[in-house]
Amino acid sequence: MDNYRVYLTGVGGQGTLLATTVLAEAAILAGHNAVASEVHGMAQRGGVVESSVMIGDIKSPIISDGEADVLLGFEPVETYRAMRKCSAVSVVVSNAVPIIHYDVAIGRGSYPDVEKLFDFIRCRVKQLVILGAQTLAKQAGALLAANIVMLGALARSGALPIPKEAFEGTIRTRTKARFVETNLRAFELGFATL
Repeated sequence: MDNYRVYLTGVGGQGTLLATTVLAEAAILAGHNAVASEVHGMAQRGGVVESSVMIGDIKSPIISDGEADVLLGFEPVETYRAMRKCSAVSVVVSNAVPIIHYDVAIGRGSYPDVEKLFDFIRCRVKQLVILGAQTLAKQAGALLAANIVMLGALARSGALPIPKEAFEGTIRTRTKARFVETNLRAFELGFATL
């Protein structure tokens, strides 16, 4: 069996940790070994949240620089910051919608040009998938389902040996019952974007 290293990054409140759990458990449901690790950071203040999922016969949950097979970025600047984890054969799936930091909101800073960030990334990896996850999540019925939209796009990219049905099964069992149908719609919309 091949090994896969997935690095996930976003800011607090985006559901990075739920996405990590769903990804790891979908891998297990698909018959793979999986190990997950998370770093919460300053999540309550919109700070960076990072996690990893190792699929296959990998003992350590640490992803060294240049080792990520997949980078799942829930926010453009955080995707850019995590590029050190990628190599020329990495697949990057990124949300296109910025989360404006407090300093930028009050005029003490500026947010980088998103297209320039993506141009930088595109030239350094095998594949870059960009989507407006919040727009699709809103279509599904809940803005907070953007993380599940991102998993749908990841599943469709083919970068991991996890079938769509394993993600759907895990969404049914790992998300709150009242959100299951919305999350399944969000996953389907993300899956259909490529």
